[in-house]
Amino acid sequence: MNLLDIIGPVMVGPSSSHTAGAVKIGRASRKLLAEEVANAEIFFHGSFLATGKGHGTDKALIAGLLGMEVDDPDIPNSYVLAKERGLNFTFAGIDLGDVHPNSVKMNLTGVTGRNLEIVASSTGGGQILICELDGLTVNFSGEYPTLIVHNLDQPGHVTEVTSMLAHKSVNIATIQLYRESRGGNAVMVLECDQEIPKASVKWLEHLEGVLKVTYYSLAE
Repeated sequence: MNLLDIIGPVMVGPSSSHTAGAVKIGRASRKLLAEEVANAEIFFHGSFLATGKGHGTDKALIAGLLGMEVDDPDIPNSYVLAKERGLNFTFAGIDLGDVHPNSVKMNLTGVTGRNLEIVASSTGGGQILICELDGLTVNFSGEYPTLIVHNLDQPGHVTEVTSMLAHKSVNIATIQLYRESRGGNAVMVLECDQEIPKASVKWLEHLEGVLKVTYYSLAE
């Protein structure tokens, strides 16, 4: 057990799960979109829906989408700041089924028209889990640089990605593989110990059979 497990993160309250976790989900989603958010359709599930308003979860999530940290004193003013920066947003309720009670689904559109559908959970103590991207399971924490590759379920794609990382001296911390069906759409999620060069991420995007590449960087 570390100190964070005992006292929680340094944050603007009142809740590490409903407030700090929501900020982190927003920040992670903004990074995954890889550009400024222009529009956000936000759907709260479970406890986020039932008690989120009183905990400031709505304002915290918007603050994260604006790029704020969990200890930013302007979190309570995020609605005003969003309007000033052209971020439009709506809130609604949703039943996401068998997921963590502190969960949210978002449909995000960036300033260039880039789209991202994301499901994420705040799992306690300010920790989060990204559960789905664009309808496919991913399950990563946002604690590592993370590469998400959507591809056709064909031989060779995992080797291409892992060989590229080895060539760039990037060590893989964890790797997860998912697919909708044999020969259908698949996704690989690789949490890494080092940042991946932007040029290498771009190279992956042009490989035959690769449908989409998303990179979550810890760098600003």
